[in-house]
Amino acid sequence: MPDATPESGALCGRHPVLELLRGGSRRAQEIAVLAGGRGPLQEIVSLARRAGVKVSFRTRDQLTAMAGSPDHQGVVARVARAEYADLEDLLAIPAERSEPALFLALDQVQDPRNLGALLRAADALGVHGLIIPRHHAAGLTDATARVAMGAIEFVRVAREVNLVAAMEHMKKKQIWVYGAVPAGGTAPWVADLTGPVCLVLGGEGEGLRPLVERTCDGLLTIPMTGHLGSLNVGAAGAILCYEIARQRSLKSRK
Repeated sequence: MPDATPESGALCGRHPVLELLRGGSRRAQEIAVLAGGRGPLQEIVSLARRAGVKVSFRTRDQLTAMAGSPDHQGVVARVARAEYADLEDLLAIPAERSEPALFLALDQVQDPRNLGALLRAADALGVHGLIIPRHHAAGLTDATARVAMGAIEFVRVAREVNLVAAMEHMKKKQIWVYGAVPAGGTAPWVADLTGPVCLVLGGEGEGLRPLVERTCDGLLTIPMTGHLGSLNVGAAGAILCYEIARQRSLKSRK
């Protein structure tokens, strides 16, 4: 069973709210729209009414108070917060889609902006789900949802007490576990990433913890030719996921 009880939260911004209404994975309790708003806001109102969701019209200041930020683009949704998936349910998704597994495991990624960016990359590049630690890590909060821009509705996330145990469990399921490290690993385009894969990405600054790194089947390093020695975890995750998608696309054409 999922480990969290949904609580009421706020989701703001036109695109996230549109994806919420289109996806239907979380029941919107209310859609608050800027009074007199037109264009995309009218589309949101129409979708909400079609779905039987309460629509209210508010002033800009009222929307700012609801969102906790002035960057709401004229719409705020009150929603039940996203639930975490059970790990076994997550691992069943690739077989249901007849695809080789592709998961992301995040080792103490604590910035919700990075988690949100990784959720967006995951949705765009065919990732079947994310595994995150229960402690010392960003979760499915309103801040994450704002950055994810709707991806939180489509990418399932499991939250585990012991990330290493989850990695070992995936290895028993014949999923190859690769850790991303700033140096010393294989270039991703040299490794064969067409089979079932879980990518493990380390937290901001610290990278992978030693035990997490030792548990990986292999290590990947993105070669850097510029002046900086490493990439933001969101950017690194997107690059690695794209390389996997590229390799699998080429294999399917043969």
